[in-house]
Amino acid sequence: MVRTMSLLRALISTARMVRHTPLLADGLVPDNAVLLDAPDERLGPALVAAALGDHEPAAKLLATTRGAAEWEHRDRYTVRLASFALSRDEWLADWLARAPHDPDALLVRAELAVRRAWQSPARAERLRETGPLIAAAAEAAPDDPVPWRIALDHARGTRAPHTAFEALWEQAVRRSARHYGCHVSALTYLSAHGYGSHRECFDFAEQAAEDAPMGSTAQALPLTAAFAYLLSGDTSCVRPERIDEAADRAIALSAACPTADPWPAETRNLLVHVLLARGRWTEALAEFRRIGPYATSFPWASVSDDPLGRFLDARDGVRLEVAAMIPLRGRAGHRASRGHYA
Repeated sequence: MVRTMSLLRALISTARMVRHTPLLADGLVPDNAVLLDAPDERLGPALVAAALGDHEPAAKLLATTRGAAEWEHRDRYTVRLASFALSRDEWLADWLARAPHDPDALLVRAELAVRRAWQSPARAERLRETGPLIAAAAEAAPDDPVPWRIALDHARGTRAPHTAFEALWEQAVRRSARHYGCHVSALTYLSAHGYGSHRECFDFAEQAAEDAPMGSTAQALPLTAAFAYLLSGDTSCVRPERIDEAADRAIALSAACPTADPWPAETRNLLVHVLLARGRWTEALAEFRRIGPYATSFPWASVSDDPLGRFLDARDGVRLEVAAMIPLRGRAGHRASRGHYA
């Protein structure tokens, strides 16, 4: 009888999936329309020009962000330009040759040097060599917090003592008290080097989110702490409710942003990852709809060598989970309960 009932439940679950999964594709872009790390409308032309060897659009873009104190945009564009230069840096070399003291060129050079050092087997030694490049970028733009975010990443890689890290942190927040990138770097440093337990990392992230205005990217900092905690595999020292609260805060942030927009895409991808870990299928499916075509390497590259494939698999898996929870004669709009995602 028990075996019969188990088989019956399995058959019913399969029937639900077959019936409802196609309906749950509504609002999701087709697999072949999903893009990985797609640039926004400002960065796209700069990357295209860089591919042709022209640095001018990148120079104008970063100069604009510096002049307008658009530090979050400046940080993200710097990271993307440096990532592109990892494989094609002729345009950057030409930029530096023409304008060796340009603060924007120096910033991209510093970010690129740190990224290359991180990829080296001799990471610590290579990172130490990048110190003067970071200092040059900071001196060239005294009000810019982005060089100090790079310095915080550098401190993590060189295992700098906590006192040195605190000095860098002070310089970073003096320039922008709520800069998201600096906070993420600080959180990662604390987590990586054991200067704070996971509970203390949550405390740091939650306090920063509390101090930030609604709609600020800093609202996603507790989500970053939750991801680091889940990735560590040590799931015994933080209450599950705390992870859910971090996700709830990020859901509110996502809901306030335009749907299918590349700017909040990384936060939404991270949010989906945490929602999957918590078995919150219905909310994860809603976030996949808000993501639209914008998959991001982070966080999927942390768990797979094929981040786009992992994103698509996760999206399909969520549809199956939600479909399996809808009554056989129910509708796809029925709110599903929480389950577990493996």
